[in-house]
Amino acid sequence: MFARTAYRALQPLKQPIRRYATGPSTSSSNTALYALGAAALGGGGYYYYARSNPKPESISPPSTLEQHTVPSNPPPSASAPQQAANNTFSGGDQGFISLKLESVENLNHNTKLFRFSLPNSDDVSGLQIASALLTKYKGPEMEKPVIRPYTPVSDEDQKGFIDLIVKRYEGGPMSTHLHNMVPGQRLDFKGPIPKYPWAPNKHKHIALIAGGTGITPMYQLARAIFSNPEDKTKVTLVFGNVTEEDILLKQEWEHLENTYPNRFRAFYLLDKPPNGWQQGTGHVNKELLKTVLPEPKEEGFKAFVCGPPGFYKAVSGAKKSPQEQGELTGLLRELGYKEEQVYKF
Repeated sequence: MFARTAYRALQPLKQPIRRYATGPSTSSSNTALYALGAAALGGGGYYYYARSNPKPESISPPSTLEQHTVPSNPPPSASAPQQAANNTFSGGDQGFISLKLESVENLNHNTKLFRFSLPNSDDVSGLQIASALLTKYKGPEMEKPVIRPYTPVSDEDQKGFIDLIVKRYEGGPMSTHLHNMVPGQRLDFKGPIPKYPWAPNKHKHIALIAGGTGITPMYQLARAIFSNPEDKTKVTLVFGNVTEEDILLKQEWEHLENTYPNRFRAFYLLDKPPNGWQQGTGHVNKELLKTVLPEPKEEGFKAFVCGPPGFYKAVSGAKKSPQEQGELTGLLRELGYKEEQVYKF
């Protein structure tokens, strides 16, 4: 199972927190690329161990995103068999589909939640775990359209809409266009774009190592695991950000941590922590990963990595192409993990 340091164990899980947010990293952060300072493991450091008598998993209140999501229709009676939902996205030769922006919610100074309506109220997205969607936009003065992938944060079986969380990047044509959109306008989508095919209990223990906006595919995978009572996979999240306001989906992660304390643990690191911050500071480094992850020789372990280019370079090495994983380098290789134990989103 999992454990925390003494200070982490004393920190209450249920506490007032900001809603999901993300923010741009600074040039100074890039210069000191994910090199964790001595304070990162101060106060005893993180550690991982197996516990013989785990406590039963508890129940916590629904998270913000769960409250924000409209529940699916209740199952019909036995006398009225339920009709299978229509998949909006079927992949293959299916072209781009135009979806209407239903609503926009400001999450912080540079991050918004976008809700796009599916063609019919009973439709579902058709995404699998894990997969993403492509978005396409061509401005009036653009020679070629810009295409960017995004991983929805809404449930795959959610009817009627999909939710995207997008941070605006300076000079980013797609994120800028999205942030300038208003309800009623439309955007082209295509997919699903398959990533890592997941099956319940495919791995005994997985690690989600993310930086910044690289957290959305991690949330998709974790949500699928913990929504399936047959899936007993253990999950460790290592999530690096600049400030506390930049921690994306923080309330959702704390909801999982409260509900599944023996199977899920989250470790946060901040480049610019606030006063009284009791978790890691700086960036993901070798010592931190060594203390919170199982040893490379442990069977059934898989690490997933996602983040900006500098994060990939430091932790696992970059992907060779969207379809090719590329050579494993960085911290995970230095710790002895093998290519087959790591997947780069």
